[in-house]
Amino acid sequence: MSFDLLVKNATLPDGRKGIDIACSGGRIVAVEAGVEGEAGEVIDAAGKLVSPPFVDSHFHMDATLSLGLPRMNRSGTLLEGIALWGELKDILTVEAVVERALRYCDLAVSQGLLAIRSHVDVCDDRLTGVQGLLEVREKVKDYIDLQLVAFPQDGLYRSPNAEKNLLKALDMGVDVVGGIPHFERTMDDGAKSVARLCEIAAERDLMVDLHCDESDDPLSRHIETLAYETQRLGLQGRVAGSHLTSMHSMDNYYVSKLLPLIAEAEVHAIANPLINITLQGRHDTYPKRRGQTRVPEMRSYGINVSFGHDCVMDPWYSMGSGDMLEVASMGLHVGQMTSRDAIRYCFDCVTTHPAKAMGLEGYGVDKGCKADFVLLQAQDTIEAIRLKATRLKVVKSGRVIASTPPRQASLSLQGRPASVDPSDYAPRED
Repeated sequence: MSFDLLVKNATLPDGRKGIDIACSGGRIVAVEAGVEGEAGEVIDAAGKLVSPPFVDSHFHMDATLSLGLPRMNRSGTLLEGIALWGELKDILTVEAVVERALRYCDLAVSQGLLAIRSHVDVCDDRLTGVQGLLEVREKVKDYIDLQLVAFPQDGLYRSPNAEKNLLKALDMGVDVVGGIPHFERTMDDGAKSVARLCEIAAERDLMVDLHCDESDDPLSRHIETLAYETQRLGLQGRVAGSHLTSMHSMDNYYVSKLLPLIAEAEVHAIANPLINITLQGRHDTYPKRRGQTRVPEMRSYGINVSFGHDCVMDPWYSMGSGDMLEVASMGLHVGQMTSRDAIRYCFDCVTTHPAKAMGLEGYGVDKGCKADFVLLQAQDTIEAIRLKATRLKVVKSGRVIASTPPRQASLSLQGRPASVDPSDYAPRED
């Protein structure tokens, strides 16, 4: 047989070793040991990990790489970031949005990040961000699956034209209905916004992804309303609650009621570890709350949890590199998820889980899936997170679109090895 690409001797995330991956016509046509045949390109994985591409289910691409415009966030708080974004919106241009977003997409590809769900602010009557990111989505469609969320940053009811602008954005081709109920003027308005936004999604047969309870206030309980509206409108499996940080401050009795409701409604949960640990607990002295939602408990209820990057060098977060392994690492540390099985779960939170939340078709390293995957300088998923593993090859539609040399240090120590490969330090496991 003849293939476009053949990867030999790979290790897969499920632990299978010595596997060959054959690709033709943009699809994976074989995943097994000892595949025979000619190929336009052959890659020797040398036992290293081949993973499906990384997926970021929560990002703000309209703001990315805008750090310092028009000024810095001096306090580092969520509310100053929102205010600063309001200042930047007034001077934003479509060209600037496109330029910064395309630069970020280049960075994402180099990190093996090939699917992104980006919220885009619609509380701007010009819809500058929407215009820009629709253009970007078209430009990057051959190498990044970019899913856009119509996000009324200033509140569906708090911002005068938000609903009109949101509907217009959806008419323009934005994919998902977004919202921010905890930012409305009252809890009642927040609950009403959840209901209205879910109704819009049901009417248009769209998915929903709400910034939900991004607060330290344990009485911010819009996720309960979101689970209810999901059930009422038959939206199971199509709804996500992002952040959910108030759950970190809720009492255990209430959460014992809440988690089964989320699971029953099949609502996806999206935590954003880098941002949640940075922005939450700002009013605390000590002890200081971590802020990240209850990931281990959600896991125990079978809730589909994914991790998002959220921000890179923007009004809310001055750090970030588009590295979803850094996100997974922060998630496991904050959630104290350090068992071997829990660490593997955190790898899933930046691959298969967000792919499910986004409804990605043909995702995975299996026969019949899209030929999209990443060769990592690691022997397994745990080592990939520990080392923030180098992306040796990034493959899209059976074609290598990014390559990075292996990380290796040369030493000059008498009587010692001449080089150090960090992936040589894996522990033995039974």
